[in-house]
Amino acid sequence: MTNGPTARIAVVTGGTTGIGLATTRYLLQRGYRVAIFGQNEGHVRNAKDELAREFGAERLFARTVDLGQPRQITTFFRELEQSWGSVAVLVCNAGVSPKGVDGPSPFSEVSLDEWNLVLSTNLTGAMLCCQAVLPGMVRHGFGRIVFVGSVAGRTLPRIAGSAYVASKAAIAGLARSLVWPYAAHGITANVVAPGRIATAMAGGISKPTNQAALARIPAGRMGHPNEVAAAIGFLTCDDAAFVNGAILDVNGGEYAPA
Repeated sequence: MTNGPTARIAVVTGGTTGIGLATTRYLLQRGYRVAIFGQNEGHVRNAKDELAREFGAERLFARTVDLGQPRQITTFFRELEQSWGSVAVLVCNAGVSPKGVDGPSPFSEVSLDEWNLVLSTNLTGAMLCCQAVLPGMVRHGFGRIVFVGSVAGRTLPRIAGSAYVASKAAIAGLARSLVWPYAAHGITANVVAPGRIATAMAGGISKPTNQAALARIPAGRMGHPNEVAAAIGFLTCDDAAFVNGAILDVNGGEYAPA
């Protein structure tokens, strides 16, 4: 890929930590200009500084955005287009998974506030990001949209709460809904569904939920963020043009659909 001002533009939501940060780094290594946002101002600042030292500040666009606030999403994409131009790649990675000290709330105790928070961030926020980038993708005849789902949305959930599970299962439907209207414009929409990945959100390896997960994973270990980033990266490339509406499981064999 060409570097500089003609390089393709990618957006990674939640691109400041964990899988999102690994994906941002993967795309920068391959010549993209990458725009990221997160809700935590400190995480955004740290990621921007770290990546700027490694790849150059001119290839980064970083903002603090709350996906539950539609106006902030609109402002982000408007400023990005004014600064750089149209987006070629969108990675919808940002998400929330509320848990208490004893884990997620039992279904009977999930509040409407918690339900709406998770769905507005994980699902509605992703939908609004897609609406923001699709017109430019259509104009240029190229687009790659990758949603980060979860094994919790693919099979019996063991750790995640019901709102998170519902949001991640719905992401697959959102991806499928984009296939027919946009495939003829060179745009694909796919899902990467990680299993248990070693991130700050997952906690340390000694955590009981992680020890229990190890017993279920044939690979005998948790995954690494860069392994998920590589799967996302493949779906963004030109060679993945005929992969559309697919779900790519990255879980060490924990869930293997027929």
